[in-house]
Amino acid sequence: FRGNTRVEEACEMYTRAANMFKIAKNWSAAGNAFCQAAKLHMQLQSKHDSATSFVDAGNAYKKADPQEAINCLNAAIDIYTDMGRFTIAAKHHITIAEIYEAELVDIEKAIAHYEQAADYYKGEESNRQVVFVKTNKCLLKVAAYAAQLEQYQKAIEIYEQVGTNTMDNPLLKYSAKEYFFKAALCHFIVDELNAKLALEKYEEMFPAFTDSRECKLLKKLLEAHEEQNCEAYTEAVKEFDSISRLDQWLTTMLLRIKKSIQGEGDGDLK
Repeated sequence: FRGNTRVEEACEMYTRAANMFKIAKNWSAAGNAFCQAAKLHMQLQSKHDSATSFVDAGNAYKKADPQEAINCLNAAIDIYTDMGRFTIAAKHHITIAEIYEAELVDIEKAIAHYEQAADYYKGEESNRQVVFVKTNKCLLKVAAYAAQLEQYQKAIEIYEQVGTNTMDNPLLKYSAKEYFFKAALCHFIVDELNAKLALEKYEEMFPAFTDSRECKLLKKLLEAHEEQNCEAYTEAVKEFDSISRLDQWLTTMLLRIKKSIQGEGDGDLK
């Protein structure tokens, strides 16, 4: 028993030291102290406390050593999945994905962690609406990055899946037009005929899409592309942008399509 007491005391001391390092903004030392506490908690068979300390370590390291932060969060995820706490594990997968996005700029790894988070959310039965929204959020991140990396088929499948799921949801169906629009743009980059067929399919599945500005824009773009009319294409985009500002993703995709009109190779932005 005495041995356990000493380990518990050591845990407390490491945690106190970690918090003091945090106050001093010595993030690496704080992360290291939380890590030591996490390992001792594990020695005491206290899984929950160990996972919590690994998360604290990850949050401290985030400010100094992104890779070490990922290592600690992965250690916490292993414990949470072992305990069957998949919603919490999913949340930490998202944090890791965000570190890969912002700090380490490794989009492939960010995609993998968003996909894992989505899988964990999908398996949860609690509060369906919240889980549904969180799952979609992760999947849409994956789709956006897949399209940027020219993995268009993967992006199309996700946008169609999220669009189909959303159009039947009274609270979220308004967003479905945006997802079908993005799926159609991905089709358009690959093949004009595919885009036309996809557009017909989306209008049939979701009649509200027909009256949307996104659908009208697509029809104008397809017409301009068929006629190889660059000015008409630019004008249609400009008109749309004057009412709904285009974000970076849409601008990139629309430019890729425009380059195929101008005959500048495959329309990739390089």
